[in-house]
Amino acid sequence: MNLPDSPALKILVVRRDNIGDLVCTTPLIGALRRRFARAHIAALVNTYNRQVLEGHPDLNALYAYAKAKHRMPGQSRVSVYWDRLVLMRKLRAQHFDCVLLASSQPGASALRLARWIAPAHIAGYAEPSGMVDMALPRETAVALHEVEEVFRLAQLFGIEGTAGKLSVAVDAAARASASAAIGARLAGRKLIALHISARKPSQRWPIERFVELMHALSGEARFLLLWSPGASDQPQHPGDDAKAQTLIRAAGTLPLAAYPTHELRDLAAALSLADCVICSDGGAMHIAAALGKPILCFFGDSDATRWHPWGVPYRLLQPESRDAADVSLAAALQALRELQQS
Repeated sequence: MNLPDSPALKILVVRRDNIGDLVCTTPLIGALRRRFARAHIAALVNTYNRQVLEGHPDLNALYAYAKAKHRMPGQSRVSVYWDRLVLMRKLRAQHFDCVLLASSQPGASALRLARWIAPAHIAGYAEPSGMVDMALPRETAVALHEVEEVFRLAQLFGIEGTAGKLSVAVDAAARASASAAIGARLAGRKLIALHISARKPSQRWPIERFVELMHALSGEARFLLLWSPGASDQPQHPGDDAKAQTLIRAAGTLPLAAYPTHELRDLAAALSLADCVICSDGGAMHIAAALGKPILCFFGDSDATRWHPWGVPYRLLQPESRDAADVSLAAALQALRELQQS
């Protein structure tokens, strides 16, 4: 559809799932901004992933609602659903020209949400609903990266070409705090960020192997330890405090700074200071890619074609067992050397 570029045009991009999924949507958002430089472009996300887009230069507004599983301690399900209803009424009153379901598999719930907002048009993939008036058929002939799959939706707005780089904004205050935490002790050598958290068990590289890797590289690098804070049995967001403490103790006198990332802005700020990132497949990996960092990543039972780091040098290790714990220290060191030489 040939929508005009004008200040009156209002587009709402909807992406409500995980952190990495939202990061992979940023090339599409950037393309929309270049095509509609004067339009009002907003995004609807959830409270879990919203910091991915906070301060993003291509957006005029950012809206977020809490999923029941992400509600704050002491917050009832009733209040979560009430807040969501208030937000949906607010969005409905804005009379968007288009709601774009910016997902390769938006699902029926996303379509119901878009219809409730009542825009002039709903854009997205035609399947499975068949109720999107600006519809694009799926690409089934070749396997695509998530970035490519989502970016194909740009065709609905007359945008051609290939997807560009990922993008996230780094909060200046959070970056200053991360820099201060790292301190002068780690100055002078390459800074390697080690992100030890992974949501899926098959994606987790053993802590003892991280320690062995640090000892092997201790003469040439300094290290920044990053993890999701909290207890491992925390119901909403399981954390890795125990694993981090194990690594810190085992590291001894190695040049290591420990920095728990309580919020996504803390994670992005810390990653922005690193020269290289070692991590598992997940949100941190995609944020590192958005920041242009070379990445050594461990993949377990996930689709490497669809989810590998986008637009940056990387080495991906995925054993035949599809369990990241089976990646050896030797394989990691070799991949890191190759990455450094690329």
